[in-house]
Amino acid sequence: MTSSTHGRRGSYAVGIARRQKIVEAAARRFAHEGYRRTALTRIAEDVGITEGGLLHHFRSKKHLLLAVMEHRFTAEAAWWSRLPDDAGGRDILLAMVAATERHLEEPGLIELFVLTSAEAADPESAAHALFAERYQSAVDELARQLAAAMDLGTVREATDCPAVARECIAVSDGLQLQWVISGGTLDLAGAVRLHADRIARTILPDGGGL
Repeated sequence: MTSSTHGRRGSYAVGIARRQKIVEAAARRFAHEGYRRTALTRIAEDVGITEGGLLHHFRSKKHLLLAVMEHRFTAEAAWWSRLPDDAGGRDILLAMVAATERHLEEPGLIELFVLTSAEAADPESAAHALFAERYQSAVDELARQLAAAMDLGTVREATDCPAVARECIAVSDGLQLQWVISGGTLDLAGAVRLHADRIARTILPDGGGL
């Protein structure tokens, strides 16, 4: 293997690492300052590069936005994957509330989610494929966890797990939109807990809430 090949691979690895640092820095800025209020120069400074260097990796702020959303979806999926395999139905519903509380720690990312989800409705949008994959994987994973809980006897038999999963995700996402529109005055975690409590009374064998 030639030294030039080593050089290309080394340069590629450096580029991937720098790209990841840019996304992480942007996620922090967007989460706490908001997308529109964050200048690319501030993100570049956080990484120790120029704005031109940042634009070498991401052609525009919108491209960086999509990368941040993908980063958020990956982190969220990793968080849910840490739920124990023997988690009961009540545990899963409580995890939904906990996930919402985590989102509220990064309010700017809730705004980003609402902003990009609206754009994703356009099949020609770059966000469309990202959100389509996110929704499918999120529904599949939550349905799988509920089905496993049903096998353990902590979710009622014959529960339509995919339908419940789809409803829970739809309500959570819809409430995030209402939270943004309300200027953050809506009790988002409380609203998600109220819905999860209603679902609990429907699918848990003891008929009890959270």
